[in-house]
Amino acid sequence: MLNITKGKIARPQKVVIYGSEGIGKSSLAAQFPDPLFIDTEGGTSHMDVRRIDKPQTWEELLGIVKEVAATKDVCKTLVLDTADWAEQLVTAYLCTKYKQNSIESFGYGKGYTYLGEEFARLLGAFDTVLASGIHVVVTAHAKMRKFEQPDEMGAYDRWEMKLSKQVAPLLKEWCDLLLFCNYQTYIVTSESNAKKAQGGKRVMYTSHHPAWDAKNRVQLPEVLELDYKHIAHLFSPGQSAPKQEAQPKSAPAPQAQPTTQPTPSQEVAPEDESVADILRGLLDEKGVKEEELRQVLKARGRAEADIPFEDYSPDFFFGYVAKYWEQITAIIEQNRHAKG
Repeated sequence: MLNITKGKIARPQKVVIYGSEGIGKSSLAAQFPDPLFIDTEGGTSHMDVRRIDKPQTWEELLGIVKEVAATKDVCKTLVLDTADWAEQLVTAYLCTKYKQNSIESFGYGKGYTYLGEEFARLLGAFDTVLASGIHVVVTAHAKMRKFEQPDEMGAYDRWEMKLSKQVAPLLKEWCDLLLFCNYQTYIVTSESNAKKAQGGKRVMYTSHHPAWDAKNRVQLPEVLELDYKHIAHLFSPGQSAPKQEAQPKSAPAPQAQPTTQPTPSQEVAPEDESVADILRGLLDEKGVKEEELRQVLKARGRAEADIPFEDYSPDFFFGYVAKYWEQITAIIEQNRHAKG
């Protein structure tokens, strides 16, 4: 006999948050109800959060997720930080199991097929956590890839999760809410028709765009400030969504411009965080000291190495620091190891 029901069903949420290095993915996840972090990359050491010891193997990670599902009231939100580091554990596991030097050594794409199948086991374990009444949040880094449409001339850059082509679609399909976090840059046109980047703020995109993947199943606005309060009502029963201020329409993403990053732009710069505030937020997010950043800039002959953050131009910050932040932090890590 058919058991037919009607109406919305309240259940835990499946959330994926991805974005550029240092944008604030982990900080956003830390604001979810009673979070417990599985820190696969060791990136939460500067944060006051509850965490499980970093898993060293793929089997250990799966075991942790299953144990959380079986442990009542251990948390209200389980956070995997990050998916791309978890994928590295899968790769190491498969190479050891099949005695291969790398995922490419399997031949004919078999290694990537195994990779997708194995990662699906993790998503299945997450479903068990959800069945226990616990939200699941997965963070991931973003990368930019040149995208070409077969029926169009030219190409443009778009943001994607820093995952293999087998794993990324699984994660996007699995989640209820896919949030892409980035800096929203504002473009001002001068009297001479020259365009210049001004200001900027951290935002999260909730809907699909030619320049990125995002989705939501709860009719969220397309763009929200990167603040948990704008999505808190989805995880706290009875709490209403905050009213959204009207925003000017974003300009369309550029088409057929290989060297242009397709970011939303607006005609007038708002009164938002200054470049110095955003930069200090980046430093705090990654536990980087101001002097460490200045050493990297000085090694590359940048005049900004010796001036206050308040004097940094938006062009320099968005066009250099934010753009190459992942590489900058990697150099800082190398410098730390070199010093012992």
